[in-house]
Amino acid sequence: MRSTDGDLPQRVCTAAEMKFYFGSFLDSNGRRNYVRPNKNCNLTSWIDGCEAGWACSAGNEQKIDLQDAVHFPSRTLDCQGCCAGFFCPHGLTCMIPCPLGAYCPESTLNKSTGICDPYNYQPPPGKPNHTCGGADRWADVVSTDDVFCPAGFYCPSTIKKLSCSSGFYCRKGSTSQTKCFNKGSCKPNSANQDITIFGALLVGALSLVLLIIYNFSGQLLSNREKRQAKSREAAARHARETVVARERWKSAKDVAKKHAVGLQSSLSRTFSRKKTLRTHEPSSNSKAPVEPEQSSSKDSDDGNKKTNNLTDMMRSLEENPEKGEGFNVEVAGEKKKTKGRHAHTQSQIFKYAYGQIEKEKAMEQQNKNLTFSGVISMATEEDIKTRPRIEIAFKDLTLTLKGSKKKLLRSVTGKLMPGRVAAVMGPSGAGKTTFLSAIAGKATGCDTTGMILINGKMEPIRAYKKIIGFVPQDDIVHGNLTVQENLWFNARCRLSTDMSKADKVLVVERVIESLGLQAVRDSLVGTVEQRGISGGQRKRVNVGLEMVMEPSVLILDEPTSGLDSASSLLLLRALRREALEGVNISMVVHQPSYTLYKMFDDLILLAKGGLTVYHGPVKKVEEYFAGLGIVVPERVNPPDYYIDILEGIVKPNTSAAVNAKDLPLRWMLHNGYEVPRDMLQTASDAESSFRGGGGDHDTHGGDSGGQSIAGEVWGNVRDIVGQKKDEYDYNKSSENLSNRRTPGILRQYKYYLGRCGKQRLREARIQGVDYLILGLAGICLGTLAKVSDESFGALGYTYTVIAVSLLCKIGALRSFSLEKIHYWRERASGMSSLAYFLSKDTIDHFNTIIKPIVYLSMFYFFNNPRSSIWENYVILVALVYCVTGIGYTFAIFFQPSSAQLWSALLPVVLTLIATQQKDTFFANLCYTKWALEGFVIANAQRYSGVWLITRCGSLMKNGYDINDRILCIVVLAVNGVLFRCVAFFCMVIFQKH
Repeated sequence: MRSTDGDLPQRVCTAAEMKFYFGSFLDSNGRRNYVRPNKNCNLTSWIDGCEAGWACSAGNEQKIDLQDAVHFPSRTLDCQGCCAGFFCPHGLTCMIPCPLGAYCPESTLNKSTGICDPYNYQPPPGKPNHTCGGADRWADVVSTDDVFCPAGFYCPSTIKKLSCSSGFYCRKGSTSQTKCFNKGSCKPNSANQDITIFGALLVGALSLVLLIIYNFSGQLLSNREKRQAKSREAAARHARETVVARERWKSAKDVAKKHAVGLQSSLSRTFSRKKTLRTHEPSSNSKAPVEPEQSSSKDSDDGNKKTNNLTDMMRSLEENPEKGEGFNVEVAGEKKKTKGRHAHTQSQIFKYAYGQIEKEKAMEQQNKNLTFSGVISMATEEDIKTRPRIEIAFKDLTLTLKGSKKKLLRSVTGKLMPGRVAAVMGPSGAGKTTFLSAIAGKATGCDTTGMILINGKMEPIRAYKKIIGFVPQDDIVHGNLTVQENLWFNARCRLSTDMSKADKVLVVERVIESLGLQAVRDSLVGTVEQRGISGGQRKRVNVGLEMVMEPSVLILDEPTSGLDSASSLLLLRALRREALEGVNISMVVHQPSYTLYKMFDDLILLAKGGLTVYHGPVKKVEEYFAGLGIVVPERVNPPDYYIDILEGIVKPNTSAAVNAKDLPLRWMLHNGYEVPRDMLQTASDAESSFRGGGGDHDTHGGDSGGQSIAGEVWGNVRDIVGQKKDEYDYNKSSENLSNRRTPGILRQYKYYLGRCGKQRLREARIQGVDYLILGLAGICLGTLAKVSDESFGALGYTYTVIAVSLLCKIGALRSFSLEKIHYWRERASGMSSLAYFLSKDTIDHFNTIIKPIVYLSMFYFFNNPRSSIWENYVILVALVYCVTGIGYTFAIFFQPSSAQLWSALLPVVLTLIATQQKDTFFANLCYTKWALEGFVIANAQRYSGVWLITRCGSLMKNGYDINDRILCIVVLAVNGVLFRCVAFFCMVIFQKH
């Protein structure tokens, strides 16, 4: 006020003049210190106040309204140098207050350079009275940083500059000093604090944690498994001791009973003799023994009733002693053990389960030495547990591909009975697996003709899928789970909710016992990288996954392939025990041994083209073929001989003109089935060719030569589309006629969550490697891409978006790409797809939370941006959540190799679009644009005061809005949700190729 003689308000710019000045930045087109001509400074009027660092007064006659944003006042009086704390632009005659964080002292002339220090303008030449004034301009830091409070100092006001004290640091444009984390690391006049030491400490701590995880990742689960194993062994030992004690007690009771009967008979004879001596009447002597005879006859009648009920059982046991499994032994007078529904603790459950198993073993041992007294004792026991019986009858079953019209099965007629084990055999290409898939309702992409009756009714087999077990040919078992964990998960998800936990444990323990998996029950199944159980044991686990759900129909596709004879025999015995409970079992078998062959009840022999050659009891197959003149040579396995004939390797050793291609027709005529006309014509052609010595010819390819290539391609496309539609219809079918109520979505979600948690704990080493790579990326990018005040750290954040997107997508691919076939099997069995997907996503939320911490713990301390670590963390969590959803979509939709390629390319391409095509529709569709904008805005919000022009210019250049930080986080989160929905849709719709 003293230097201006009290007319300071007449010299300060109004709102209109300030608007004019800042608007000139948009019209400068890169020209430095450009202000458009105006009322006071133009080509015709250029006074001293128009020079840089000078200003003029409007005079006392004018009334100046500083808030006037419209009128431009005239200022031409009393021109002099700009006051301290203000800047006077070149081309304006008013003073503008310097912003906070600026240092605007009066300048002095440097005589050696002729420049007004500390600014970079020169006084006008030829005017010796025109001295240096104040600051000349305030612009972005790239154009000039003259008015910025220098780094290492802080400016509490625009005319006061103080040195930064020890233990504090002052960035450029600071109004106060900031305390360092470590006072010893900040010397006087420090421009920034060195916090790389904290980053180094975090690197060491992270490495230590990863090392611990790498070496002790399995200890948590192994300790739990050891506790369960101890409880299980104690229960098994208790059950064995109980059985031994029961047998001893029973033997002692029998001995005591014999002595009691002997004593009673001797006493009876003594009293009877005395009575005879007293009474000499013959009539009384004859009446005395009547009552015992009547009671004896009554007991005999009761026993006869019981034995009559066991006639069928005795006949079955005589034919096959192995079928005696499953009876419960109870000793008279002994208190019943705790039932399964009353067993709650783990110890009680195991005791109940192993007690039942030991009883079944004891009963099986008794059945091997069955006597009449044994039959009488069996009559007092509970009936054999049976399951819902399903009889599957089919007539003229024909399967034709929808597009190419190729017949896979043709005119197959027969019946699969409950309680029997049927073997499906035939040469390669005979349609064995297709036949079983059609029976199970899994044949997709085909037109099915004929009838399939369920218990004599026209009902869809898909409505019974909850009690149908289908064992695929491949061993689809989770390799990072133990044998027991695989079986227990399937039992919990597929058994009825009405069944108690103790009964479910009993089912699992019974399957482990019958399949001979006790020794490896706590061993990991194993993967390609990690060795586990043997191939034969893995095959048995694959079968056990369907046995634990107690199916009424069990269909197996080559379960004995790859097994030795002992393992195959063990598996067949387990299946026969299942058949005892009324299970309808059918299985594809290749070259069974004679012992295994004789264990089957029925044989279904198919020829190439899906035609039936024989369907009936195994005992009558040789008799049937002998009637055709085909006799099996000595020491030759019958099924091998018949398959060799159907394959054309061996010709029938018969004098009759029986060709291998005539066998399906002979079977139809033998049973009185209706024979299609084209088969009769084909058979006659084949017979004439056979008599003429001609070779075999294709009976199904007569019309294929006339098809065009385009027609064949179109037919294949229709096959694929039809297959996808059928798979979707099978999995979405909600009709349930099985009367089994399995756990709902929430319960299955809980089970899936537990399984995924165990799998991730066992994959902790892989997770540790991911964290290590992410931490190293944070160190490299934080060190190389230092924060620039001009761009607010945009370069480092760009690298961050690319690196985090790439690494997190690659990690998300493992969640689904490696378990597709497992999901397809579980979904086909009726398990919930939503529960499976949500459990995977829930477990991955751990990575969504931890990975940003790992990355920022390195990047933030090496890069040291102005934004807080919390602001960066929130944006990074949203980014990781978004890219994880994208990774899910790639993992489900693409093959693993293609998914990895897309995961690597997409973040780079989208970042280029977001940075090059700014503020366009395509850029707004890129998630990288919103992530980068969120990071830059979070950092730019910490720049205020003297940085406003720099901040506004940078944000406008990139198309960002300072108020959109919350919007960026919301857009990233919404993208994550949308991509998860797309991934789930793809998982449900697109099945295996």
